[in-house]
Amino acid sequence: MPFDLGPLATLWMALGLFTAAYVRGYSGFGFAALVVSSASLVTNPLHFVPVVILADFLLTGMQARQIWGHIDWTRAGMLFLGCLIGVPLGVSAITAVGIDVARAAIAMFILAMCGILLAGWTMDRPAGKPANALVGVISGIANGAAVGGLPVAAFFSAQPIKAATFRATLIAYFTALDLWTLPNMARAGFVTRDTLVATAISMPILFLGVWLGSRHFLRADPQGFRRFAIYLLASLSILSLIKALL
Repeated sequence: MPFDLGPLATLWMALGLFTAAYVRGYSGFGFAALVVSSASLVTNPLHFVPVVILADFLLTGMQARQIWGHIDWTRAGMLFLGCLIGVPLGVSAITAVGIDVARAAIAMFILAMCGILLAGWTMDRPAGKPANALVGVISGIANGAAVGGLPVAAFFSAQPIKAATFRATLIAYFTALDLWTLPNMARAGFVTRDTLVATAISMPILFLGVWLGSRHFLRADPQGFRRFAIYLLASLSILSLIKALL
């Protein structure tokens, strides 16, 4: 198996990938963070950062028709301008630390973002272009560890944005973010043969998860499931942090 995963670790990652894909199909965020959090319990989580990025391209293509009419292109564009600065900084930072430091940093970052989401921080009106660009910088830095979506999800959750627009704009921005992150990851040596093999093996599981999650989004209130996704992220992050500290 890629990344020298044993049978139990492979089974764990299959479950983690399916859960992450279902969450992505339903809520529009949490996919990368769930995969990386799951991976940190059984292997070097940095192995799965480029896997997540490659998978995101394919999953977005699957959802494109459903989300296209709901995308706020101005928001997505300003976020992308910011991530152009943030991504190289994030990739440089993640290559300079060891696995345990990376594990702990990823876990603490995810926990902090979950706290912001659960705290119910809100804004009276939608944020302007400069604020979106600034969040794009933060998101780009965080995407060195494949968790660039969480700052944006926290930011969007605080604003009066329709659920369909929230979800569609996040997915569109993640695609642009990944297009910029992948070559930076490749230059840093993170994209290997195992990356391509793991992505290929994962895709049937991911397609099924996203398909099921998208179906549920069309007929249910996403707020309740978004809260479930945040609790799940927090739980995995706590386990990952414990593993890094022991």
